[in-house]
Amino acid sequence: MSEERFGEFVLVRRHGDGHVAELALDRPKAMNAVSTEMARSIGAACTALGEDRDVRVVVLTSTHERAFCVGADLKERNSLSDAELVRQRPVARGAYTGVLELPVPTVAAVHGFALGGGFELALACDVIVADRTAVVGLPEVSVGVIPGGGGTQLLPRRVGAARAAELIFSARRVEAAEARELGLVDVLVDEGRDREEALALGERIGANSPVGLRAAKRALRLGQGLDLRAGLEVEDAAWRAVAFSGDRAEGVAAFNEKRKPQWPGE
Repeated sequence: MSEERFGEFVLVRRHGDGHVAELALDRPKAMNAVSTEMARSIGAACTALGEDRDVRVVVLTSTHERAFCVGADLKERNSLSDAELVRQRPVARGAYTGVLELPVPTVAAVHGFALGGGFELALACDVIVADRTAVVGLPEVSVGVIPGGGGTQLLPRRVGAARAAELIFSARRVEAAEARELGLVDVLVDEGRDREEALALGERIGANSPVGLRAAKRALRLGQGLDLRAGLEVEDAAWRAVAFSGDRAEGVAAFNEKRKPQWPGE
């Protein structure tokens, strides 16, 4: 396993053959509250991972024992002038869109508090694995703002408009069992096993064709919100991108020869 640090608060670990990258939020003294510096580092790490053709899946984790991420650094926000807040906004957005726009599958490993921007980082991932200590929610209206890291758009895509409205307007926190029931998280595991299970899922995903994974994610994301006919055109374009690839040829050959594929990644 290799490690690379982005700034003071973000750690990237490459597991095994490097196909699974772990992006660890590492600001334990603040329960991973997202400061301007931390947001900039998340964005930079996502840019690097997105450009790395060896990476097939990214797992988003936390080094804090009791929290995934408690959201924006409100202590820092309280010190910002209006002009400083305007300048800070693109940096903050860059963290959330950085995770959201990663071209490979993403898995969040959530335990403890995942609130506000913390839950939005998880929502930006394709799959959320949570342990039984997880508490999630978007409480922004309780402090006079709104979810601004994608929450008003990502949550209704997960749970529907009415359920998202209830959760956002009430600002309530949802514990793990109910979160799984409502679809706020996808996989519920025993306490302390969220990272292990998320990395295991990452390994299973990462064993598949890198060309296929990127194309499948592109089709899934671009097709959201389109009518069926338009969505099928998006899918067809993604299919054409992989149908004549080296990965497709290798995958079919490996299947017929009853062996493990050696993906060329092109």
